[in-house]
Amino acid sequence: MCGLLCIVKPSPKRKNIKKALLLMQHRGPDYTGEYTDENIYLGHNRLSIIDLNDRSNQPYYHNGYRIIYNGEIYNYKELIAEHNLKPSTKSDTEVILLMYMKYGSKCLNFFNGMFTFIIYNKEKNQIFVARDRLGIKPLYYKTIGEEIIFASEISSILQLSPDEFDEFGIRQYRKLRMTLDGYTLYKGIKVFKPGHYMLNSQFIRYWSLKIDRKPEPDLDHLFWLINDSVNLRKRSDVPIGSYLSGGLDSTILSYILKPNFTWTVGFKEMNEFYWSDLANKNLNSEHKKIIIDENTFIDTAKWMINKRKEPLSVPNEVLIYLMTRHVKKENTVILSGEGADELFLGYDRIFRWANESKNLSLAEFDSKYAYGSHKDDEVLDFALSGLPGKTVFDKISYFFQIKHLQGLLRRLDNSTMLCSVEARVPFVDHRLVELIGGTSFEWRMKNSVKDPLKKLFYKIIPDEIIQREKVGFPVPLDLIFKNYNYKKGKPMDAWLEFNLNQLID
Repeated sequence: MCGLLCIVKPSPKRKNIKKALLLMQHRGPDYTGEYTDENIYLGHNRLSIIDLNDRSNQPYYHNGYRIIYNGEIYNYKELIAEHNLKPSTKSDTEVILLMYMKYGSKCLNFFNGMFTFIIYNKEKNQIFVARDRLGIKPLYYKTIGEEIIFASEISSILQLSPDEFDEFGIRQYRKLRMTLDGYTLYKGIKVFKPGHYMLNSQFIRYWSLKIDRKPEPDLDHLFWLINDSVNLRKRSDVPIGSYLSGGLDSTILSYILKPNFTWTVGFKEMNEFYWSDLANKNLNSEHKKIIIDENTFIDTAKWMINKRKEPLSVPNEVLIYLMTRHVKKENTVILSGEGADELFLGYDRIFRWANESKNLSLAEFDSKYAYGSHKDDEVLDFALSGLPGKTVFDKISYFFQIKHLQGLLRRLDNSTMLCSVEARVPFVDHRLVELIGGTSFEWRMKNSVKDPLKKLFYKIIPDEIIQREKVGFPVPLDLIFKNYNYKKGKPMDAWLEFNLNQLID
């Protein structure tokens, strides 16, 4: 995992470039590298995880091509063997470059991983930018005349080019606690969309989720695929741990990974420690429980918002960050369960409503999904417009598997990379998403939420955990905000306004 900064056709008057790069040094404290010519600036902060040798520092150069890259290609060893590659390093960075030199943009179809990368060929004056299928790794950009700035974080772009707040982006955040479809809170800064690449300033989509009705997957194959997804994500030259809340998803990952350390977090008066202890009972891992208080929560939230120059999503983003600060003492890589709820229908109420509805009602969706209590049908309509699928269930499941997931992945990346820790998400392996996305409600929720996962792991995981309701690092917002003068309403309203006030005021 790393931090990228690229300026295409940089202005001769451009200042503060190194400062903008170093704003992201938490993403890669092990090495900072730069390359510049009249056509481009490439900057990279490296977090060393695979091939710790200096030979894999970036920008990496090979036969006229330069690359900066953030992420992991988990199947890089298989690609070397299957495509007869001859790398001179042991890193996946060089494998990306060799695959691109051999296949061009079609190389993306071979990669199993999370990534954003930029490849530059000076002789051809050609620039290739790509982001992984589901948007696990972040990338933002801003166009200023002929100049294009790319960065892993918004704060670095703002350092180079201050911007105004975007009203619609703020409205999206107030209603959905995230921005969607390329929007950010800033007018000129856009999200480089998942599943896309850019070649010489043209954006092209290379992947999309097909949600045509699919047959029920073979459970033995599904069990193998989940295990294979975790095992691929074991590849590392640094120690790997696992979050363990005591929920189904994190327990499955921990049981497959068998890490030396598992981690959870909570407040003294509100936590899931009973469940995480129960989940850890049959693991030979040292289980670390991080306890925080309300003042630490508020102070940390303010610092995170100011550091990132964008609001936090759900309140437990602060908990993930505080927990991961401790994780860094033992692990540089952590496994996390994002994606399982979206894929296996972990949100009972909204998916049952979607399955029973014949028409997609904004009011019903609002009552079951939206976080802010104020009304904004235009934001809801925009979020749901153009969703593929014939039924309400198809549309809502696509929304969760593609759009809602973006907020969770952004939360995870932001909170972990502030600690120089790489988070890996086995349930967002594109093979799993393609296999399960489009399967029926009846198969995924035959007896209860996540029915296939429960069937596969009931012999391995304690029954209490199989049967428990979803929680996920709870936060006592009513207690935290009792001394803040926010208008009466849902505690979540206070949280959203608190975030915006830190930025706008």
